[in-house]
Amino acid sequence: MFDNLTDRLNSTLKKIKGQGKLTELNVKETLREVRMALLEADVALPVVTDFIAKVKEGALGQAVQTSLTPGQALVKVVQTELIQVMGEANEALNLNTNPPAIILMAGLQGAGKTTTVAKLGLWLQKNQKKKVGVVSADIYRPAAIKQLETLAKDSDLTFFESDSSQNPVDIANNAIEAAKKKFLDVVIVDTAGRLHIDDEMMGEIKALHAAINPVETLFVVDSMTGQDAANTAKAFNEALPLTGVILTKADGDARGGAALSVRHITGKPIKFIGMGEKADALEPFHPERIASRILGMGDMLSLIEEIEQKADKKKADRLARKVMKGKGFDLEDFREQLEQMQSMGGVKSMMDKLPGINEVPAHLKDQVNDKALSRQIGVINSMTMQERRAPDLVKGSRKRRIAAGCGQELQDVNRILKQYKMMQKMMKRMKKGNLTNMMRGMKSNLQGMRR
Repeated sequence: MFDNLTDRLNSTLKKIKGQGKLTELNVKETLREVRMALLEADVALPVVTDFIAKVKEGALGQAVQTSLTPGQALVKVVQTELIQVMGEANEALNLNTNPPAIILMAGLQGAGKTTTVAKLGLWLQKNQKKKVGVVSADIYRPAAIKQLETLAKDSDLTFFESDSSQNPVDIANNAIEAAKKKFLDVVIVDTAGRLHIDDEMMGEIKALHAAINPVETLFVVDSMTGQDAANTAKAFNEALPLTGVILTKADGDARGGAALSVRHITGKPIKFIGMGEKADALEPFHPERIASRILGMGDMLSLIEEIEQKADKKKADRLARKVMKGKGFDLEDFREQLEQMQSMGGVKSMMDKLPGINEVPAHLKDQVNDKALSRQIGVINSMTMQERRAPDLVKGSRKRRIAAGCGQELQDVNRILKQYKMMQKMMKRMKKGNLTNMMRGMKSNLQGMRR
């Protein structure tokens, strides 16, 4: 997400970073380019206009003008205003009520409500240790009920059955009563997708809201719809007392206009953002972290949290001890590293959070392909344990046997061996404590992650 905006803003702000003095002229030229970058990212015009006015005021203010590095001070102003536009800080769900706390999900058809219901349930279960139940009140799409049942089973959530012949209010009330008997903490109610211009459907969800009185009413919106997402959220907010927004499919949008428009237009906080298709690809929306990503500064806090939650700490500790004792890094270790990356959403999702990743040439970043992870793991799985422990054995006829065993080409085997050697060098640098040298190795490692 934000790839296009990040590239444009970085190239624009880089020009002014080196300026010894900010003048009205160079600030005006810079902000003209920033304005174009935001509009191209499909940020709503009122948001852009307000944002530029505030940045200009800050850029020509005393603190920036008297700074020893005014260009960098201007970048700080831009960062501060980006955070302001998106809501300053993450606003958590308010579940302070007699259980079960009821969460009502609303939105357009195709926005990803049903999958988001399951993702949110799993997030609450894993991160807040809540016992969560889910129910579908979508009586217009029977497949939605079955879909939620399957997702709930996969995420070990309590699923309450419903039928398209029932009334949505009855469905929700029955689920809430059943949840009380099971002593559940939260019930998430999925609803049918509807257009804000459909009076009958909007009347139905208003009646449902009045009947169950949810503590959270969340609007689920597809971030790929850009500024239209914000306008639709505003229309829903006029009909329902929304408490927040969840942006979905953010991993598929290189622009980011929705994230920068929703809060300003609706006045409602973005509480979560969906960053992929996997069940755990939902994360709290932190404006300050997102602003850092937009400006190419990375998001180490989110990366550390992700590693804490998803990495196998025992395997990581074992590898660290092994490397520090000088026992070497073999292909079995490399396979474990690839599997860890896969469990954390792949290389792409991690790259976005690394500081300075915008300095890596675009053609190298484009060569990173997460689908290659499965193929690379397949190559190593086709080797014998002896070959994994002693990679120098893998030559000639062994390479051909390995390629045939995993249904890949000889060049794929050669490529994984090349990447392994790069990683082995990085591990040796890490053993010596030379972090600078290890970071230099990242560029060549990215080059190895080809399609």
